[in-house]
Amino acid sequence: MAFSTKTFALALTAALGAFSAPALAQTAATPWELKPDTGYAYDKEGKTFSYKMGTSNAGELLKGAKKVPKGTLFFIGHNGQLYMRSGPYLEGDGKFKFGSDQ
Repeated sequence: MAFSTKTFALALTAALGAFSAPALAQTAATPWELKPDTGYAYDKEGKTFSYKMGTSNAGELLKGAKKVPKGTLFFIGHNGQLYMRSGPYLEGDGKFKFGSDQ
């Protein structure tokens, strides 16, 4: 599973906006564009990168990898740190649980 750095940045910006600007109207959710054979990194300084991946060392890569559970939300907190939350993030009517109060 993969997604572009630009899409990742847009998704994180949208998620951050949902937390930092509750007075704004909620925007519709958009899917990430996932691409095969691409790796994505969030480095120690909080920057994001994408890497073209090969298959020669895929076994080594998978040794330390864990599947991301379905129903996982990624977001950046007020401190700039990337977080993930497993569990419900949608209301019963399908609206984003942590979006605008309006």
